[in-house]
Amino acid sequence: MKEIVTLKEVAWHRGNKEILNNINWTIQPNEHWGILGLNGSGKTSLLNIVSGYHFPSSGEVAVLGNRFGRTSLPELRKKIGFVSSSLERFADFFNRETVERVVVSGKFASFGIYEQVVQEDWDKADVLLESLRLAFLKGKPYHLLSEGEKRRVLIARSLMSDPEMLILDEPCSGLDILSREQFLSALEGVVQNGCHIIYVTHHIEELVEAMTHVLLLKDGEIVAAGPKQDVLTDDYLSTTYQVPVAIRWEDGRPWLAIHKE
Repeated sequence: MKEIVTLKEVAWHRGNKEILNNINWTIQPNEHWGILGLNGSGKTSLLNIVSGYHFPSSGEVAVLGNRFGRTSLPELRKKIGFVSSSLERFADFFNRETVERVVVSGKFASFGIYEQVVQEDWDKADVLLESLRLAFLKGKPYHLLSEGEKRRVLIARSLMSDPEMLILDEPCSGLDILSREQFLSALEGVVQNGCHIIYVTHHIEELVEAMTHVLLLKDGEIVAAGPKQDVLTDDYLSTTYQVPVAIRWEDGRPWLAIHKE
């Protein structure tokens, strides 16, 4: 089975500034990764490389069996779903549509439906809404949904094209506790669909049981990468966040506190 992501000695520069350096990272089949790091640590740049929007300054990159320099990056992007609070900039489109039309638009990676939609597309949207426990929203205008419901609908939208990988970039930003927990619960359905998750967050308690591995970034370099229980330690996280912290585990989820000496 092919590796999902492989980065070897990857570096990326913006002008004269080094953003990423010496990145060696592999995602194997059936692994789901969280990425943690302070602002400016290189998380977004790493996502842009994995999703084919940035080409590395040096090093080798292969994503979903496609080696950069030998593949069409626009075609590769069709295999990658993306959910972020940044999608709110397309609110004018979303707010004019019903839930199922928002979901179906994901098949075409468009903000609006400009191509023919067949019955199979509507049926697939129904299945996705059901799997994410959103069937009760069918027919409702998107703008009437809660923030948590909107994010879950965007997950369904991202899965319409049957992506092999789903990138979640701080998807719970701005959500209240109830909406956040509903969103995180919906990730179980994504994993069951066989889609690989990369989840970027500032809050380690969002790394639910479905997340198997963690990558820690600091100043554009990897602090640690591997199974969640091995990487989420007091020492590694204190190094990453540059402040003494202590971690505890409850019901398979990590929680962080500032360590008072």
